[in-house]
Amino acid sequence: MIHLRSASFCLLLFFLALTVSAQEIRGLDDSPLDLAIFRPNGQGTQPVARIIYSRPQKKGRKIFGGIVPYDEVWRTGANQSTEINLYRDISFEGKTLKAGSYTMYTVPGEKTWEIIFNTNLHTWGAFDYDSDKNVLSFEVPAKKVSDDREAFGMAFDGGNGKGKLLMAWEKTEVYLSFDY
Repeated sequence: MIHLRSASFCLLLFFLALTVSAQEIRGLDDSPLDLAIFRPNGQGTQPVARIIYSRPQKKGRKIFGGIVPYDEVWRTGANQSTEINLYRDISFEGKTLKAGSYTMYTVPGEKTWEIIFNTNLHTWGAFDYDSDKNVLSFEVPAKKVSDDREAFGMAFDGGNGKGKLLMAWEKTEVYLSFDY
């Protein structure tokens, strides 16, 4: 009988500790983790690329030229730097990027963005950005649109050896075209 009471008491303490621990969680991340996968032939087929990033929210703030300054390296999202995984070689702007994992940074400008692929993985923000580890960079136009997006987002589209990656937030869209 003593063992049963001891076991019950231990279980009670365990659940009490679990309840107290759960109450200490202060809330969900304001910039949730997301990913975009490029499968040109639909679900169930081998992916060509995957991007893992966090989705910051606008919350009434001025984004580009505001909290994301123009002409400075940006982590391209929030929290940990954006990571892109290429499952085959891809050509951006006529330059080949080998299959592998890279950190993707951007330098937003009013009319163009510089896109940077870097080999320094698992970095927080742009604090550990090291230009010596850049393997590819190029510029693309930044397009002003009428839709005002609350959250930063990324999406792939394409087929027949050609693809596009859309990055959009606030009233700005940036497209990266690539061949695979």
